[in-house]
Amino acid sequence: MSRPNTRNKNKRQRAEDSENLSSEILRKIHSTGQITNSDIRQLYSVWRPLCQGCRVNSKENPNCFCGLVPPPNGTRKAGLWQKMPDIIHSLGPNPNEDLRVLTDTPAGLTNLGATCYANSILQCLYMNTSFRNGIFSLEPDLLKQHPVLDQLAKLFAQLHSSKMAFIDSAPFVKTLELDNGVQQDSHEFLTLFLSLLERSLTHSMVDGAKSIVQDLFRGRVSHVTRCSVCGKESDASSKMEDFYELELNIKDLNSLDESLDDYLSVEELRGENQYFCESCGKRVDATRCIKLRSLPSVLNFQLKRYVFLPKTTTKKKITSAFSFPRQLSMGNRLSDQSDSLIYELSAILIHKGTAVNSGHYVAHIKDENSGKWWEFDDEHVSELSLNPANKSGLRASSGDSVSNGFDHEETFSSTDAYMLMYSRINTAASANLNVKNSSLPLHFSKEIEEMNESYESACKEYQDKKDREVACITERRQEVKSILSEAPVHPYEDSYFWISTDWLRQWADNITAPLCLDNSSIQCEHGKVPFSKVNSMKRLSTTAWQMLLSKYGGGPSLSSDDYCVECLNNEAKTAVCADDYRDRKASLKQLAEAALAGNSLEGPSYMVSRSWLLQWLRRKNTDHPSDADAGPTASLRCPHGNLLPENAPGAKRLLVPEVLWLFLFETISSTKSDVLTFPSDSETCKICSQELTEVASMEDSLRATKLKQRQNHEKLIAGKSFALNPGDKYFLVPSSWLSKWRAYVTTTGKNISSSPEPENLEAIVDSLICQKHSRLIERPLELVCKRGVITQKPSTMDGLTLISENDWMLFSEDWNVMDGKGISAEIAFRNSSVKKVAGSCEEMPISEEDLSRSVDEANDDLEARRPYIKTYPELCEDCIGERESCELMQKLSYSNENISIYFVRGKEVPKSIREASATADIDRRTSKRSRKTSFGNTISLTVSASTTIYQLKMMIWEAFGVVKENQKLHKGSVEIEGDFDTLADKNIFPGDVLWVTDTEIHENRDIVDELSEQKTNANQAEEGFRGTLLTADVAALIFRDASSG
Repeated sequence: MSRPNTRNKNKRQRAEDSENLSSEILRKIHSTGQITNSDIRQLYSVWRPLCQGCRVNSKENPNCFCGLVPPPNGTRKAGLWQKMPDIIHSLGPNPNEDLRVLTDTPAGLTNLGATCYANSILQCLYMNTSFRNGIFSLEPDLLKQHPVLDQLAKLFAQLHSSKMAFIDSAPFVKTLELDNGVQQDSHEFLTLFLSLLERSLTHSMVDGAKSIVQDLFRGRVSHVTRCSVCGKESDASSKMEDFYELELNIKDLNSLDESLDDYLSVEELRGENQYFCESCGKRVDATRCIKLRSLPSVLNFQLKRYVFLPKTTTKKKITSAFSFPRQLSMGNRLSDQSDSLIYELSAILIHKGTAVNSGHYVAHIKDENSGKWWEFDDEHVSELSLNPANKSGLRASSGDSVSNGFDHEETFSSTDAYMLMYSRINTAASANLNVKNSSLPLHFSKEIEEMNESYESACKEYQDKKDREVACITERRQEVKSILSEAPVHPYEDSYFWISTDWLRQWADNITAPLCLDNSSIQCEHGKVPFSKVNSMKRLSTTAWQMLLSKYGGGPSLSSDDYCVECLNNEAKTAVCADDYRDRKASLKQLAEAALAGNSLEGPSYMVSRSWLLQWLRRKNTDHPSDADAGPTASLRCPHGNLLPENAPGAKRLLVPEVLWLFLFETISSTKSDVLTFPSDSETCKICSQELTEVASMEDSLRATKLKQRQNHEKLIAGKSFALNPGDKYFLVPSSWLSKWRAYVTTTGKNISSSPEPENLEAIVDSLICQKHSRLIERPLELVCKRGVITQKPSTMDGLTLISENDWMLFSEDWNVMDGKGISAEIAFRNSSVKKVAGSCEEMPISEEDLSRSVDEANDDLEARRPYIKTYPELCEDCIGERESCELMQKLSYSNENISIYFVRGKEVPKSIREASATADIDRRTSKRSRKTSFGNTISLTVSASTTIYQLKMMIWEAFGVVKENQKLHKGSVEIEGDFDTLADKNIFPGDVLWVTDTEIHENRDIVDELSEQKTNANQAEEGFRGTLLTADVAALIFRDASSG
């Protein structure tokens, strides 16, 4: 018994099989007019199986709901299924992220661009409890008079009690009038700021606050000079000077101890540096040193990391490692030694980066109450625990050194430490700081409280908004999943509804659901579901439809019974017509190809456009005629509604048999109502024929005229130079006019009338004479003397070209130039041996003796006597000079144009480079990409007329790595010097070619440092804090503030 064949059981239909079956069903409907349920299932693709696991949604299958939502744990870039963090991010900044829960955690300060130097110093001052309490103790009346003190107190109050994780420093920076876009030196800022505070606080009535700067930061030193002969000290040695920080050298020094030893070292004054001793009455050897008389409670060490390089006149940062201890004994370094003067590290200011005038400042500061170390990096504050060496390149180590009096002292090492702050242990007992340990001042408490309430309100508002959004998203996702899970309908189930795919996509993908259901896009004009919309809709279960309808409303409801019979009949008719059209076209294709081949026809025939018939055969869409088709006779129809002559442009035609024409006429008439019929015996339009005859006659006349001019001016047509003979008479014509004339007379054939006629020659000649002086305002082209033959340099656009007298006479006749018009010229010689006459142009006419010379004698004489063109009228040097000056100024007013730079390696510069550099074409396009050549590299640079030579050398430095001091820059054979001159000063134009060599005299260095210094010099010109309140007079500030109030 044979096994049953199950290979084709439940096999899906292929797309082409489905299309063929649908075509057969439409033919059956057209012929019988009957529509069965089986027909509906096939035409509306109801038979297609339910999809599961498709990557994208299938338009052809109305039962496919795949891809409307992403797979489990999947997301999309936008919409309802976007990642939840991205949706929350679209709500805007979350103020809760910047909420400071505990005030024990320090707050940061905003960086307004380049204000990290100020932020670091302000944090160091704020974290000093004594200084902070001193600022908090200031009386409100004083704060109103001193805006800097007022803003500092407000800033400290916010750092103390604000709920924000970082505080806006803009009001303080604005009050000081600092430029927030310019990086400054933190040490200079601290020095000037303490000086400003010291002057401002003198007006305070609070004793401790009045001298808080001096009490905390001021120490005293004296410069002692001692005579080595009598042992007496100078009178100035007894004078003491105040200091607020000790500036220590670190070059070639490894630790703080070594730097202090260097600072307090004894200097020998000998030889030329001998000291004049008043007691001895003469210059004698002596010693000089610095003695520490008293030390402050907070001892600041400024590490001199920036050194000046005389060779390059720039500053460089020292990046060597430098170590310093946690505890420092300074008693043995005082002039009056003490055993109890112990300091502990309280802050480290760090400068990150290698350039002097850029980089970034951060501070590591110890909390005096908890003993924890914190890193202050503008807005970001992070805990370092009990060790400051966890970040920013700080390293901790323990050693056996007892130089500071501590066994196994803990030391730290850093390559970027810029300032060290040490606080004296037991400061309260050793310093007279009469300031109460107060918390936030009462006059700031209300303001900070309101600020915190407002901020907490904003945090709560954002959180509520976030919770609502998350709840809405979760609810919408659950709704979409639940309805789509009920959406599929089995192909054999009869109860279902149609829904627009576009609406379903928007509903399933948008965060905000549509207001109501909208099926209008899948309705036909009869209010039903057309067969043509099957790819734009889905079959939805009754349950899913009712869920959507009950929530969103709208509609209309389109059930399984709402297929449109009328549209189906129309589609069936259209399909049958398309099949008939395709079949008939295929059967008539051979007749059309025979007509194109020119085969003779029997019986009646009709005219059609040749080009149209070719397109008709090549057309890919063979089901029906194109709506955009102009018709087979449209191009044969003249403006008068008649047949165009065949010699008219685009009127080529051929004859087709009657059967083919009737098919074309019938099919085209269904879309066009104005198709004209032209039988083979149709007559052409008499009016158009007459017009074409006149045009042809005119073109024949023009053709004869051009031929005559080409024959009369054979040498001019060729455009080649010809030998010029002294004594002959010539005429001058603009080179541009000659180029247009050549193009005009050489245009022949079908395009004979397309070339524009040159301008009126007489008017052109008149425009070459200035009205003021009646002289010539255009220069003739230069003469070339080679092998005893004088010719003129050719050009198609510039200058005036010489033509023979015969050519000019013919031009005058052809172009109606009046007799006597024209600019005549002859060849003359300049002779340097002839004595100049005042006011002459070194001109010497040709004598008869010159004309009678042999060619050989003339060749020998050309080296001593240079030929030139003498014109009648003469050149107007005044007008020409004025015009050339204006043209030069225009050329030198360019912006963002390109020039080429050749970097020549080796001592010998190729001749091709020198010539290219000397005669560059301004309009030539150049590549901006660096290229290698046999002699070196070349690159195109974008410059302007105002670009300085210094800036150009910096570009070359960046492109080729050659330092500016080693560059030898040339244009042609001329060296370009003067760093502060502009390209316009050196007559460097767009498209010029320059070449540069490397002298290798100076050693190479990094361009970053040079660019940094250049930017700083350009922006602030070493002005530092000039123009800010740090350098202003306090009394003036009080007066200005009072007047503005």
